[in-house]
Amino acid sequence: MIRWLALCAALAASPALAQEFDLSLPQGSRQLTERIRVLDSYDLPTGVWANGVLPVQALEGRVEKRSWRISVGSKTTLQILAPLRDQILEAGFDVLLDCAAQTCGGFDFRFATEVIPSPDMYVAVRDFRFLSAMRGDEALSLLVSRNPPDAYVQLIRVFPTAAPEAEDETIVAPAQAQGPAPIDMLGRLQSRGRVILSGLDFGTGAGALGEGPFDVLGELAQILAADPALHLALVGHTDNVGSLDSNIDLSRRRAEAVRDRMIEQYGIAADRLLAQGAGYLAPIASNLTAEGRDANRRVEAVLLAH
Repeated sequence: MIRWLALCAALAASPALAQEFDLSLPQGSRQLTERIRVLDSYDLPTGVWANGVLPVQALEGRVEKRSWRISVGSKTTLQILAPLRDQILEAGFDVLLDCAAQTCGGFDFRFATEVIPSPDMYVAVRDFRFLSAMRGDEALSLLVSRNPPDAYVQLIRVFPTAAPEAEDETIVAPAQAQGPAPIDMLGRLQSRGRVILSGLDFGTGAGALGEGPFDVLGELAQILAADPALHLALVGHTDNVGSLDSNIDLSRRRAEAVRDRMIEQYGIAADRLLAQGAGYLAPIASNLTAEGRDANRRVEAVLLAH
């Protein structure tokens, strides 16, 4: 901890940061990480995703990446971004790009944009805002998203030159415990072969999927878009109330509803997704309690061989 504070003090005093300004985050913000490289590169998005391309400006120099988690309740991403944008403008930056989710290009923009890995940053593909700006040769990007009741803010800054005597290093701030963080969906699929699609809404005893939007499906679509060879089985599960046959039928219909949503809303090819139902044959908790039965009612994505 002492070494970390000393490094922060040294960096704050560095001549290379003479034009540094302090971005004032909302009350209740907790910094999750700080990664600093004295010489690195960064592709700064300068336009929205269009025709399969994300316009960027390639930059080199000192690259600083920070992220925060904020308790915001019902605030929108715009309500979070607006005061931060005002600070950036007041500091003399010129905005190059200021867009929201689908306007930016949805999960295509999200996938093509550099994001600090989970759990230090979280991006809901249907609920984020992005801003990039420059002040002379200095550049920054700001990414804001929500995972209610929390929001996540990512700031990447690029300074044009590094101090010649500085050594290349990465400094990572210790993350602070703040309750459960969003899961690394791709990591779970790769390490465990399956992941629970949490947050889905089905009516009691019904197979129809609620209107959403469901961020977890956007994240899954992003993973599928990044790897065209990836194939998944969507498997529905139930508690043990009722007969096995009726539960297998219900779990299959729920898996099929998720598959249909992935195809219709996110354009995933139908032959990349299977839908099956396991009924109550694979519980992950005891069916003797209400909490256990609730946990057992779920849909999972299962990784299939390429």
